[in-house]
Amino acid sequence: MMNCVLIVTNFDAGRKTAVKCKKKVIDFVLNYTKSFKFVNIDEFKELDITPYDTILAMGGDGTVNKVLPYLINTDKVLGIIPCGTANLLAAKLGFSSNLAKNLKIIEKNNIKSIDVMEINEYLCALRCGFGYDSDIICKTPQSLKNKFGYFAYFIAGIIFALKLKNKEYKITIDDETKEVKASCIIIANASNMYKNIVSVGNKSELDDGIGEVFILKTENPIVFFFELIKIALGIRKNSTIAEYKKFEKLDIKNSWQVSHIDGEKRNLKDNINTKILKKSIQVYAKNM
Repeated sequence: MMNCVLIVTNFDAGRKTAVKCKKKVIDFVLNYTKSFKFVNIDEFKELDITPYDTILAMGGDGTVNKVLPYLINTDKVLGIIPCGTANLLAAKLGFSSNLAKNLKIIEKNNIKSIDVMEINEYLCALRCGFGYDSDIICKTPQSLKNKFGYFAYFIAGIIFALKLKNKEYKITIDDETKEVKASCIIIANASNMYKNIVSVGNKSELDDGIGEVFILKTENPIVFFFELIKIALGIRKNSTIAEYKKFEKLDIKNSWQVSHIDGEKRNLKDNINTKILKKSIQVYAKNM
């Protein structure tokens, strides 16, 4: 366990929590090895990570997403020290805002292999969103997130729900092709939102080899809020307003579309091709 450790941080993530965590994380690592390196996320892509068996990511979901390409189908283990605004992957793996408890999870050395989605040239551990979901993630100001934390997304969610607009999509889910007009599409490997309080998927797991897609087909804010209440209550049924589908492969015919992947803004041009890379990443997780 942790013979050679690389600590990758993003001091700008969330409310700059990583700054406060730095010393305790280093002290924790020193209990196991003196062979470690501490780098900022901007330095990471220039670094040869071959010697490291453990990568600790201190930041949010965006920080984790930037590390993913270097860990696919390797024996390196990813540990997450959640310091971002949402920290959804960390929450799905059993981590919390309590640093001491998070370090205990890593200390127990419970390692799990999880799926990752490949969306065109990008990797995605959590979800990719279009329309309403993308607006919330991409257009919520950093200043608002610094001030209100995760609640900033809730505020933005109300504002953008009043501006819903349908767009046309041609979607192929495995072998079924359909044309839809939708105000929101979410492609999810892990479908939890607002920590683990709300999910747009049905009992999805990070290691089940299956992705999920949520399609919202309304521009009416009142209808949308009723659907949101149903989702919050765990009532997720296909209707003329919303669809919940599972997939192994998903394609969207698209000319140009702004989206987000794991909280990072992406301009996905041409067709969007999604497939599941089954159990391709090793992570520390709470033994649940």
